Amino acid sequence: MKQYLALCQRLIDQGEWIENKRTGKRCLTVINANMTYDVGQNQFPMVTTRKTFWKSAIAELIGYLRGYDSAADFRQLGTKTWDANANLNEAWLNNPYRTGDDDMGRVYGVQGRRWSKPDGGHIDQLKKLIDNLSQGIDDRGEILTFYNPGEFHMGCLRPCMHTHTFSLLNDTLHLTSYQRSCDVPLGLVFNQIQVFTLLALIAQITGHKAGLAYHNIVNAHIYEDQVELMRDVQLQREPFDPPKLHINPDIKSLEDLETWVTMDDFEVEGYQHHEPIQYPFSV
Repeated sequence: MKQYLALCQRLIDQGEWIENKRTGKRCLTVINANMTYDVGQNQFPMVTTRKTFWKSAIAELIGYLRGYDSAADFRQLGTKTWDANANLNEAWLNNPYRTGDDDMGRVYGVQGRRWSKPDGGHIDQLKKLIDNLSQGIDDRGEILTFYNPGEFHMGCLRPCMHTHTFSLLNDTLHLTSYQRSCDVPLGLVFNQIQVFTLLALIAQITGHKAGLAYHNIVNAHIYEDQVELMRDVQLQREPFDPPKLHINPDIKSLEDLETWVTMDDFEVEGYQHHEPIQYPFSV
């Protein structure tokens, strides 16, 4: 929470106004923000100065790991985070690659599980790194990336948190995640949960201890219609101690993640929080 609130205060104090053409709104923007989460000590980075709907964040992560390309599949898991981008984004609605309602195109998990090869076929990046890490192998390229410029035109949104690099030091697994763009009041609340949970999950199914998760954000911003709520409400609240995340120990393989895992397999202990804040969402 101290890291999160420090970034929010930095945006208010030092952010520069930049106009965002996609949304037509101005943003207070800073460049280069770095967060670190202690997954090994289970200091779950849930925002406590407002209520956070953590199940939706983890559901979205599971959808990515399964390679989903339909907002309907994400809804079935328990999150509506892709409804707007799949069905209300005007540019995507007019895109010839869109196949119909709820279609997201070749975004996020599709790239992670089915990256197109120039000579045909696909690469399953996630399976490769899990196979390696399960054997104690770190080839310095245990990377899961969703960033494929050659197929940006085939999806509803370029990935924001786009690349995850796993590093195995003896029996401890660490993660470095890279994010090109972050809506701090809304997106970061989800993203930090996902970075933490991704390392915890992959460490568990590959048989390693979880270490630290490093979250690197290039462009951190807050939209003009969010500033007042952040400055006058959220930043005036005192944070609580972090809760803990418990993951069903029966999740032991990628196949488990792909087939039977639901939000009932995750539990948060000791979450204290202030009242919710309804920040505007920009499509």
